[in-house]
Amino acid sequence: MKHRIVVLGAGYAGAFAAGNLARRLSPADTEITVVNAVPVFVERMRLHQLASGQNIAFRELADVFAGTGVRLRLARVTGVDPERRTVTVTDEDGPGELAYDTLLYALGSSVAHHSVPGAAEYAFDVTGRSSALRLRERLAGLDEGGTVLVVGEGLTGIETATEFAESRPDLSVALAAGGELGAWLSPGARRHLRRAFERLGITVLEHTHIEAVEPARAITAGGTSVPADVTVWSAGFAVHPIAAASGLEVAGTGQIVVDRTMRSVSHPDVYAAGDCAHAIGDNGRPLPMSCASAGFTNMQATAAIIARLTGGEVPTTGLKYHGNHISLGRRDAIFQMVDGDVRSKSWYLGGRAAARLKSGVLKGAGWGIAHPTFGMPKRKRRLVSTPERSGVPGAA
Repeated sequence: MKHRIVVLGAGYAGAFAAGNLARRLSPADTEITVVNAVPVFVERMRLHQLASGQNIAFRELADVFAGTGVRLRLARVTGVDPERRTVTVTDEDGPGELAYDTLLYALGSSVAHHSVPGAAEYAFDVTGRSSALRLRERLAGLDEGGTVLVVGEGLTGIETATEFAESRPDLSVALAAGGELGAWLSPGARRHLRRAFERLGITVLEHTHIEAVEPARAITAGGTSVPADVTVWSAGFAVHPIAAASGLEVAGTGQIVVDRTMRSVSHPDVYAAGDCAHAIGDNGRPLPMSCASAGFTNMQATAAIIARLTGGEVPTTGLKYHGNHISLGRRDAIFQMVDGDVRSKSWYLGGRAAARLKSGVLKGAGWGIAHPTFGMPKRKRRLVSTPERSGVPGAA
């Protein structure tokens, strides 16, 4: 019987991991299945561009995995039973079940509304393709002078506000920041950020907490009404409750608690990568939900899976951030270097050079997804022994 590897989710973490597993493991004794709800690879880092009205081409996952041996199952994951080693899914034909020997859980995250009244009903977000397209349609229907309020001063909020202001200069764009705009940046980068907001005409509402969202306005903690034909919620991310409901050990965030190799601390047949993994970085702190974390964790998870299945020594890959890329529209950006404690260094790169660097990162990620078996070894690694459902080879 072939060893069944099931990958849940085909975002940055899941798609890269499936490609790496297919590249390194022999199809003679492994079977890799990817489960994803939509048929395309969604470049989440570009969804604010999609929402702003730009044309973004999404790659079909069937094309991405063509010729790799990876099986694609278009379905929505509805549950995981780690005791029976099964995953329940729902597709156009109804409910179904998949059995696995090794599971890589990479379902990512979605927007976190933090129970703010009206946020789920009236606010838009850019955390998924469907929600970005819904926002795109709403923005296209706004007349000159329409008001857009972006809630949240993190990377997503900054990139969304600047993208909208540049793409739609006829709109009035504001950003509500719970603290100081760009407080974590170096002084020079912070000044660059503020100049960009001034150039684009974005109103910044600092130390402003939104406590309610209505169809045409938002209400602050102090009771002030902020006009908003469109409110875009970018004040954090949340993971799906499937992991917690399954009996896997999770953190307070609902993320799967993993060891240094991205293996579940409660169920050794399960690995997690991306936003759904509660992984500790090299600085001793939990990795933030981000595309960079998806890269770190999927590389570590796949390296561990391959090593354990083939009898090799499990390597450790770096879990250390070097900097943040922040797009400020299409022609401006900031690349902020950070130290080992993720504190901003004095050096940063800004302007067109930083924008070209960010564009290169996006293109590189897209190219990697489109070529999942690039550099495929002539001889793939075989498993230690014929896999049996009773256990994972080399798991001890």
